[in-house]
Amino acid sequence: MSAPTDVSPVSDITPEVVLSGPRRGSRRSWGGAGHRAGFWITALTFLVAMAFTTVPTPLWAIYQQEDGFSTLMVTVAFAAYAVGVVVSLFLAGHLSDRFGRRRVLLPAVLIEVAAAVMFLTSTSLGVLVAARAVTGLGIGMVTATATAYLTDLHLAARPRADRTRADLVATAANMGGFAVGSLVSGLLAEYAPAPLRTPYLVFLALLVITAVATAFVPETVRPVTPRPPYRPQRVSVPDEHRPAFFAAAFAAFTTFAVLGLFTSLAPGFVAGTLHHPSRALAGLVTFLVFAAAATTQTVLRHLALRPQLATGLVLMPAGLVTLSTAVWLPSLPLFLAGGVLAGAGAGVLFKATVTRVLTLAAPSHRGEALAGLFLIAYIGLAAPILSLGLATHYVQDRTALLGFAAILIAICAAVSRRLLRR
Repeated sequence: MSAPTDVSPVSDITPEVVLSGPRRGSRRSWGGAGHRAGFWITALTFLVAMAFTTVPTPLWAIYQQEDGFSTLMVTVAFAAYAVGVVVSLFLAGHLSDRFGRRRVLLPAVLIEVAAAVMFLTSTSLGVLVAARAVTGLGIGMVTATATAYLTDLHLAARPRADRTRADLVATAANMGGFAVGSLVSGLLAEYAPAPLRTPYLVFLALLVITAVATAFVPETVRPVTPRPPYRPQRVSVPDEHRPAFFAAAFAAFTTFAVLGLFTSLAPGFVAGTLHHPSRALAGLVTFLVFAAAATTQTVLRHLALRPQLATGLVLMPAGLVTLSTAVWLPSLPLFLAGGVLAGAGAGVLFKATVTRVLTLAAPSHRGEALAGLFLIAYIGLAAPILSLGLATHYVQDRTALLGFAAILIAICAAVSRRLLRR
């Protein structure tokens, strides 16, 4: 998964953005696609790319059955994706400011195409880990670039409008993509032949189609000239607000850990501990979690910051408690309810922590502060899930999940006072 929000790390270079749309009656620029059409093409490309990242989610149980992967190996493959995203965000996520949005988004989608081909070539662990890492490399570029591209295209098509529509569409494509990918993959794995091939073939076709369409979207950024020397995305922490920054960062850490749980090990809990092996159900669980996250981000966007933070700090721990209870009973309906609560809380809490960091950092250093936030958040995407996978080798799955939930709830409790301070 990538950052579940409409804000991504950006550089402090200000690109020259072309905000004028084509005049009525004139030829449309850059191959004929206007800014309005380009906006929706970019949104679809964003959604398909994000959906592709969760295609393996309902398939992990099949890999375990057919190829003998342990739970730990599943988490290793999942963590490889997180590593790929982090590397990409900090090395290439900001390059569209320098070279242009389309010039970065198109290669990023083609990287996802390469990852899909890798998934189709082999089911060995080494290939899966490599394919997940390559997926992460592409998504790190897609997330940062597509979010900025949508804003540029929206303002070019509607110069007098604010960016609300672009933000909503970016959020829907990001979180909605995660939800749609797992649901479609689960349905294909359950009802279509060749469950370890068909989902990847379908999304390979979709990625190729969106890549071709992206080639005709108008460019909105003129490359910076003279071109400045390359440097990775800088990371900084606001000196005067370090306690508040780290409170927000560790809250983001917990949200990524929760969302990572549902794209890695949760389908295994459903199939094993809860005794519901349906692949369609595995996809549905992840769909519900990310749909809840997207919904709360959208519905609660007009709330003030502190109520958003408080809502997330209540809903997410409540969801974790419900999940833990569900696997001990066991109860599938309670597990689904816990997933929805946890996803809803994680969605609004992460969006609020991004806003919190933006209010703490000076305008000239916001990209660097966000980079620091995402760095800690992606550690939360990898380290807790790896630890949970390792713990399942020594204790029962439900005991490991209980410990996982207890640690995340303790972190939320520890940072809540600082995070909610005015």
